[in-house]
Amino acid sequence: MKRLLALLAVCLLLAGCANIPLESQPVVVPGDKAGQTPVDVPEPEAGIDPLTVARKFVRTSAEPGAANAGARVYLDDEARRTWKPSPGLTIIDDTFGTVYETSVPSGDPSEQVVTVRGFKLGTLSPDSAFIPQKGDYATQFKLRKQQNGQWRIVNPPQDLAVIETDFSVNYFRVPVSFYSPDSGAFVPDLRYVAAKPQSGLPGRVMDLVLQGPSDGLKGAVKDLLGDQIITDTNVRSQDDGTLVVALAKVGELSFADRSLIAAQIVLSLQTVTLSRIRLLADGAPLVPGHEYWRASELLAYNASVAPSSDLNGLMTVNGRVRSLGDGAPVDGPAGNGGYKVVSAAQSVDGKRLAVVEERDGRQWLRVGELGRDLGSVDLFGGSLSRPTWRPVAPGGGVSSEVWTVVDHTTVARVTLAADGRWVNTGVDATALTGIGQITELRLSRDGSRLAAVVNGQLVIASIVRTADSVALRSPRALQERELKDVVDVDWATQDHLIVATSSTSLPVVKVPLDGQRMDTFNSSNLTPPVHGVTAAPNKPNLVADAGGLWVASELGEVWRPQAHTVTDADPFYPG
Repeated sequence: MKRLLALLAVCLLLAGCANIPLESQPVVVPGDKAGQTPVDVPEPEAGIDPLTVARKFVRTSAEPGAANAGARVYLDDEARRTWKPSPGLTIIDDTFGTVYETSVPSGDPSEQVVTVRGFKLGTLSPDSAFIPQKGDYATQFKLRKQQNGQWRIVNPPQDLAVIETDFSVNYFRVPVSFYSPDSGAFVPDLRYVAAKPQSGLPGRVMDLVLQGPSDGLKGAVKDLLGDQIITDTNVRSQDDGTLVVALAKVGELSFADRSLIAAQIVLSLQTVTLSRIRLLADGAPLVPGHEYWRASELLAYNASVAPSSDLNGLMTVNGRVRSLGDGAPVDGPAGNGGYKVVSAAQSVDGKRLAVVEERDGRQWLRVGELGRDLGSVDLFGGSLSRPTWRPVAPGGGVSSEVWTVVDHTTVARVTLAADGRWVNTGVDATALTGIGQITELRLSRDGSRLAAVVNGQLVIASIVRTADSVALRSPRALQERELKDVVDVDWATQDHLIVATSSTSLPVVKVPLDGQRMDTFNSSNLTPPVHGVTAAPNKPNLVADAGGLWVASELGEVWRPQAHTVTDADPFYPG
């Protein structure tokens, strides 16, 4: 948070001082984007050995400014002129080694081969998204002693590797927003931009908006700007600090589409500027009658993806569904013992309930209105995972789609048919089921993604819908090096997950949806193993262990008993 405030403060200072006049025919010009500003970098200190040269090259590779000038000084003259690193980065663990490669004897005392070895954590893809990829990392450098006696790299790699700490210092994570027609909400797409120069942060974020969603989200959201819309000038600040975003080739878009584009831009820029934003399209206001914008002026597009404040959540206890608000059983057979409830889920709008019922030695799905008899679905197996609901579609109505996993292998999507029956409909989940046994599944409350527990690991995937199909795409395991015994997961926000494990050292953790980092909750008062977790926007995190239910809102908080805690309870917020 301190780092973000510092970045914003610098942006505001620069915005107040900048005076960039409008030309008669403005164009987009380079100047304040990472890698374009010439910088004089001093030569390395004299006398350093080949191992040190290789290490320093890796450490300075994380500095993207001025065409990687900081790393380029460790190259010989020819390599300095010709080296063109590929877009993207490989992020490795902070602890890495450099050794002389004895298996490649050169026979020339003025040449050395150095191998860099480490552990790969992931990559920063060309579309500026982090992709978790765990495994060993190794690359070789050939160094030659120059005429001045200094060792320099002669074969720099096209694919750069940087350590995790240097990546965190030099890159800034931004949730770029894209519209989901499925839920009517804006969905965050976590991307990374160079942190310096700070004055160029809004421009670099706007570049990502124009590029469209990352590969992992394509198809799950709508690219409102498409391929035709561009920026007419650089994103710039006026004398009064207003940030100007001038678009071109907008064309004959409707008022509604222009308003959505305005919301996308304002939401995407809100983490890198506190200024009001002036939105233009082909020289006129993007949205007629509304030229200047702040995030507080936007419609509440994402109101439907968070449970209402009066929905306290529910829990299953001894085969019955009870309220987390007062501990009382819900109305109907789900609460009075008419069904032997194994697990349950309440729709995001709070109106409907899905339960897994134990009956005749099998588990069956029931779905219907909360507090009433629930219809039995023709879906059963040896086990069904706790159900999870799709959000309400734009325009209101009620939730009409629920998912579960049958026997850890088959993802089932149950929808409300026109005749009022709940029926099992298709979903192409081969990308997920091919990984392994699925024990838990949670749809994000904006409908664009799901989180799953597969073979004890945390996996996310995007949900791609067309007129006649639904498919899971781009599954990715998060923090697979650390999280090997995951038992439950839920969406705390649109871009963060709360994860419960059976581990005594990491009982509850928080993970961003790209898995770039992991934060551990205070484990005080918990009695491992934790067996359940639920989370939702603007609600306290709630976990279940052998002693009952515990709540905590922040990472450093000590877990405290939930007001109506009971043993053997499994809690769940709507979703």
